[in-house]
Amino acid sequence: MTTSSTIERSRAFSVSLIAALAAFVAAGLLAAAARPAEAAFPGNNGKIVFRSDRITTANPEGDYENFTMDPDGMNVTQLTFNAAVDYSPTFSPDGTRIAFTSEQDGNEEIYVMDADGSDQTRLTNNLAFDGVPTFSPDGKKLAFASDRDGNVEIYVMDSSGTNPTRLTNNSVTDSFPAWSPSGTRIAFQSLRDDDAGENAEIFTMKPNGTRQTRLIKNLAMDLYPTWSPGGKKIAFQSNRGGDFEVYTMNADGTRQRNLTRNTVDDSGNLAWSPDGAWIAFTSFRDLNYEIYVMKADGTNQINMTNDGRHDSDPDWQPL
Repeated sequence: MTTSSTIERSRAFSVSLIAALAAFVAAGLLAAAARPAEAAFPGNNGKIVFRSDRITTANPEGDYENFTMDPDGMNVTQLTFNAAVDYSPTFSPDGTRIAFTSEQDGNEEIYVMDADGSDQTRLTNNLAFDGVPTFSPDGKKLAFASDRDGNVEIYVMDSSGTNPTRLTNNSVTDSFPAWSPSGTRIAFQSLRDDDAGENAEIFTMKPNGTRQTRLIKNLAMDLYPTWSPGGKKIAFQSNRGGDFEVYTMNADGTRQRNLTRNTVDDSGNLAWSPDGAWIAFTSFRDLNYEIYVMKADGTNQINMTNDGRHDSDPDWQPL
């Protein structure tokens, strides 16, 4: 991993949240299934973009760069090439562009690039943290997190980087926005209802920041919300059972269901396949972070990366 200070800031968590995420204890090991044939992923499901600190000829120092792979885990291609941390890549709705966070200019800023890694363009430019972007369904806007006003809040801007507008206003962290497929809601995680600043919960709001509604209430951390393509469900991760697992719930917060049941952490950003049949996630079950996919009901959990390095932050390309 990179230095703890870099990861802590880039993930935009509270100190207690980062400590909990870092305290991974491998209490068990599950056998990894063989990679599936590409035919196992029918529908409009393109490549998977992710971040990795794997050593390559173009990345001898092993810093975090963005990569893509085919949905069967093959044809891994490096997209970013610099001596800094690049992370949290996300595809545009038409699959032609990728927004991501990079430290290549000395602090975390938001960039976009073509899906093949070309035409990298910086969108934000200030001395604050700007990161974890997500496109609106029409591709015209980007929601993101920033501490430019003193603490991490959620903002929205044009996809060109212009007209940034603050949506949340709290004394604690609001982060990891996710736009609903209809464009009418943004899900996010917040520490606002926990006086100790330890337990993040998931909220939704309108794209103008109004009607902020809490979906989950418990004494655990609930993180990384991501909408199903139809907008009926939200996948997220929670440590309510003692370690981080992947859950789904209805878009109103009801019918919360645990999909992964391990004695190690299944954590990090989540991504539904565009056809809604699969969910990509990160797991520590192989004693290092690797990307897995599973069916949306939690079955057929399949190891997609197996390189002994940290692979995480998956997102799935629409075709």
